[in-house]
Amino acid sequence: MKSHPLIAVAAGLALTAAPSLRAQVFTQWDFNSPTGDATTTTGTLEPSVGSGSIALIGGVTSSFASGASNGGSTDPNTTDDSGLGVTTWAAQGNENKTRGVQFNVSTVGVQDITVSWDQRHSNSSSEYVVFQYSTDGTTFSDFVTFQGQTGDTWFNGRSADLSAIADVDDNPNFAFRIVQSFGADNLNYEASNQTAAYATTGTWRFDMVTVNATPVPEPEEYAAMAAGGLLAFAIWRRRQSR
Repeated sequence: MKSHPLIAVAAGLALTAAPSLRAQVFTQWDFNSPTGDATTTTGTLEPSVGSGSIALIGGVTSSFASGASNGGSTDPNTTDDSGLGVTTWAAQGNENKTRGVQFNVSTVGVQDITVSWDQRHSNSSSEYVVFQYSTDGTTFSDFVTFQGQTGDTWFNGRSADLSAIADVDDNPNFAFRIVQSFGADNLNYEASNQTAAYATTGTWRFDMVTVNATPVPEPEEYAAMAAGGLLAFAIWRRRQSR
């Protein structure tokens, strides 16, 4: 059956707008040294893609360490793969969800925000991880909790889909945190290794922290999509009346 010429026009209008609306990497941290130096104990806090900043919160300290150890992260750079290591955690039973890492990323011009990252837990680090987000850069809301029930292991592809939260779109003050949390009793931290004890010297390690987004459509893109939709509806109505 031959396609109706109007259908081809509608499809063309839709395809014209679609490419610029596909999700893409907006900001990403791989923590690797900008110039390869064959060591994973050096790196950078500057994004490898886009722009943004990192803040250590609650008194944690950081250093760079291998992103390829213990199975490794998803970083394709396996020869100079650095990860951001974090330690100096809260004492047992104190400061729930106050220590971790904060990432500040202006989302001006984009929408449909999702965040993903790879994270390694040491044996004595907190098993429970909470992802929080903020629309003003100051007040944070819990969004999703993860468990790392094995020590000295990478948990790759953790993600938080914020696309249903309109206030994080096109927002210069968007930020998110990844923080330690009490365990199931809501009173104490639990160690990632089930046979180990939680310790303030435990470590988390981060790699490939990525913010994906789609561009906010320009007015002409909205017009093209609307025209395509109206034309398709008109074709459908014409067929129904035959």
